[in-house]
Amino acid sequence: MDFVVGGLAGVGAGFFSNPFDVVKTRMQLQGELRSKGQHAVHYKNIPHAMYTIVKHDGIAALQKGLVPALWFQLVVNGVRLGIYQQSDNFGLLRDEENNTKFINSLIVGSISGLCGAMLGSPLQLVKTQLMSYSSKKIAVGTQHAHPGMMYAIQKIYSNNGLTGLWRGAHGMMLRNSIGSASQIASFAVCKEWMDNNNMFQQSKYLSTFLASNIGALVKTVWLTPMDVIMTRLYNQAVDANGRGLLYTGLMDCARKITKSEGLLAFYKGMGPSYLRQAPHTVLLLVFWDMLKDLQKSIENKC
Repeated sequence: MDFVVGGLAGVGAGFFSNPFDVVKTRMQLQGELRSKGQHAVHYKNIPHAMYTIVKHDGIAALQKGLVPALWFQLVVNGVRLGIYQQSDNFGLLRDEENNTKFINSLIVGSISGLCGAMLGSPLQLVKTQLMSYSSKKIAVGTQHAHPGMMYAIQKIYSNNGLTGLWRGAHGMMLRNSIGSASQIASFAVCKEWMDNNNMFQQSKYLSTFLASNIGALVKTVWLTPMDVIMTRLYNQAVDANGRGLLYTGLMDCARKITKSEGLLAFYKGMGPSYLRQAPHTVLLLVFWDMLKDLQKSIENKC
């Protein structure tokens, strides 16, 4: 049941944060392997990006990739929050005074995020390719022209086999491991500190709300460079053998970005990334707390 609760919390959060994910993906692909000033700037900032997308592709384009995004949230958060909660249930995360052990929380958060990413990587691959596809006038990165999730999965499998669907999975596992550890550990420690000191107790979920915002900020800072790399790896075109035409792997991608675009390119899309992470993390962790309370209530009645 812990895995279902975590997955449902992710789906609820994913619906509201998806438009910022679309903007983030486009901004991370903009100017790919081009020096500053040597490429068209279709997306200047978050409001301009949203306006441009709606103008050229329609308002529904802000929810591109929503179906694989929600399935991704169900799988990844179901696994990682489920593993984390099970670890807590078995007493692996707390000391004798029932306080969270930061290092234990960090390690379990990292492992659970890695496991979730391993299972959800094909959905992230498809989601990225769907989100990047746009009108020719504002196109950035490789354009894959998939009409939908199932078509994309079938096409990738047909061209490159099962391994093609897990292309870049090792990078996604590292990305999610870093993001999950930083998000969950910072959230757990901050929320516990506020609760123990009777801070922000006006509402049952106010400390959850504030701690999740801190978790979102920490996650964004640590995650964005790896997120840029993964967006590039997932969206690049591949040859008949499934090998990337632009990057051979994580290190090659990082090297080429540094050489062509500079170190600041690793923080492309950080604004929309945070605006995605903040509501997503808040909704995810508030929903998680609420659903856990509901689960306890049902179990007590039974």
